[in-house]
Order: sequence, then C-alpha cells, then structure tokens
Amino acid sequence: MTKIATIDEILAAAKAGEDITTEDAIALLTQTDADTIAAIRSTANYLRQQQAGETVTYVINRNINYTNICEQHCSFCAFRRDQNQPGAYWLDWQTISAKVEDAVAKGATEICMQGGLNPNAKINGKSLPYYLKLIHTIKSAYPHLHLHAFSPQEIQFIARSDQLSYTQVMVALQEAGVDSLPGTAAEILDDNVRKILCPEKINSQTWLEIISTAHQLGIPTTSTILSGHIETPSQQAWHLEQLRRLQQTAIANNYPARITEFIILPFVGQEAPKPLRHRVGRDQPVLADTLLLTAVARIYLGNYIPNHQPSWVKLGLAGATTALTWGCNDIGGTLMEEHITTMAGAIGGTSMTPTQLQQAIISLNRPYRQRDTLYRILETQ
Repeated sequence: MTKIATIDEILAAAKAGEDITTEDAIALLTQTDADTIAAIRSTANYLRQQQAGETVTYVINRNINYTNICEQHCSFCAFRRDQNQPGAYWLDWQTISAKVEDAVAKGATEICMQGGLNPNAKINGKSLPYYLKLIHTIKSAYPHLHLHAFSPQEIQFIARSDQLSYTQVMVALQEAGVDSLPGTAAEILDDNVRKILCPEKINSQTWLEIISTAHQLGIPTTSTILSGHIETPSQQAWHLEQLRRLQQTAIANNYPARITEFIILPFVGQEAPKPLRHRVGRDQPVLADTLLLTAVARIYLGNYIPNHQPSWVKLGLAGATTALTWGCNDIGGTLMEEHITTMAGAIGGTSMTPTQLQQAIISLNRPYRQRDTLYRILETQ
C-alpha cells in the first residue's frame, strides 16, 4: 500500500526539485488551514525565485478581438453575439489597421488577436483566406510585430470549415505571419465539465492535439486554465497534469517550440448567462482561491513551464500584484483594450500603461523588465 505523503513531505519534495503528483496537488488545493496555506505560498514563492528569478517581467501589447459574432453558445461567455443581435460587431480592415498603428505608436511589440467563430468570416466561400487577410493587414505594415493569434478553437473552426487538417491550417497561418498561438479555449481539460461549460467547443483531446502539433511545427503557445466555476480540485489537478505532460513531450522530443507561459483565468460571472451564474453563485473571482491555485500551479508546473502570469483584468491590478508573491514572475501585458472579460463584468479594467505595471512591481521591491512575447528581455531601459 502506497504511503500518503504529508503536506510537509510534498512541499519538501517540491523544494528539492521533484515533481509532485496529482494526488499531491489535490491535497494542496484542498487545504483550509491558514498556516498550511502560508507554507504552500512560501514554497511557491521559493520555487518562483529558483526557476524564474526575482525580476518581474511585462509586455507592451494590444488585444484585438476582431469580432464577437460566434456560432457557439458557451455557458460562461458574455462576449458572443449572433450576427443581428444588439451589440454584435465585426471590425473592418481599416479599423484593425488603425488599432495596430496606434499600438505601435505606444511601443507595442505584440498584437494578441482572437475572436468569435463567425461563420460569415470568409473570402470566396472559404474561412482560411479571411484569416490570412487578417494577418496580412497587420504584417504587411509591421512585419516585425509579434502576432500572437488564434486559439486552438479557431484553428479547429478554420479546419472544419474548409475541410483542412490542423497542420495545413497552422502551416498556412505560420507562413502568413502568425508567430505564436494563445493557449486559450482550454477552459478545464475535463470533458465532463466541458459538456456543461462549452458543449459545442472542441474536446480536451483536440485542444491537446492542436497545441502539440503547433509545437512540432515550431509555433510557441501559451497555456491557460479557467478556474473557479464548477470544477473540482481533482479536475484542476488533472488539468495541470495534462499541461505538464504536453510540455514534457515537447522537451523529450526536442520539438522546436513549447509552452511559453501559464495563466490562470478566474471565472467572472457578473454578466454570464443566468444558468451558470446561478450555479456558481457569485459574480467575481475569489482571490484566495485563485492565489492557492496559483501557488499549486507553480509547484506543479514550474520545472517545465517557468513563466507564470496572473490576470489583472480578472483580479484587478492589486490582486495580480499579490499573485506575484504566490508564484507568478510576470504581470502580463498592457492590453490597451480588452472586451471578452470586461463584457463578462470584470472589474480590472481594459488597459494598463507600462508605468502602472512598473509601479505595481516596484511596490513589492522587485525589479522589473520589459520582455517580448517569448520572454526575451528587451534592452529598452
């Protein structure tokens, strides 16, 4: 019979550089004693220092959510609209170009672009040409701007629409100028939860397949978790395990790209559809729950994914700053505009200046540096 490790033993093993198990993660995630939680935080902070150092990084970027028209009906989403529904929008090429020009004028090194699954977003009856024109609209004017675009859900949407393989889609996007993929649409990598949260979305295996294929093609990705809704600590731990395996596979096979960062996206329910909002029973994230998951994620993933980032949009800047003492080493980006979470009722705002991010970091007596999307330090200071 396998001996169950104590919390002290789990944390000691983690500090010694060992990988903890999903059972260990569940044990940590279910702690309620204040002193025990403080020990978990301390371990995560120690590992953050060992794996990523004292410097806190940030990126100057702009979000462009090019449309909120979407064929799907995820139970947590307050962003999507039907085509003729009030509040529906679809940015034209000139508007996108103007947003990019403004971002570059403000020092952006990255454009992050995601949108709804708009069945009318086609050129000559095909989806892929529309997405290629989106890329061309940005890259023709600013070829050196990093384009972080199109989630696994969008990749699957294009492939399904045009009867192409995931590889064919990603190769075309990469050749056109996509530099990395957001690891969003992961939500919780447990299909029992997905059947309730996002029944029309890709399943867990498809998400993992697309991310792994991107790594094999040399396209870096991020990774995320949507937390604090109907998922259990066991499902959170299993999600972390699948991300760790994904990164281990990329490392073991020497794929040319890997996961660059991990981000916790706490559920915001204020404007979410009523059935899920009532089931969850609150409108805003519980900071304490997010911080505990932040610490456990650092302990679980840090040996393989060293960069961890909170969401100031969802937690507010003060909450995100606190997360920097629970295992995070990066405070995210300026965003300049953010619609998906804000339309859900988030209170963190839609934009931060570099100075605001810097001041938050300085409040912890930690040094700051500007980075690019792939965590290379930029010599701008």
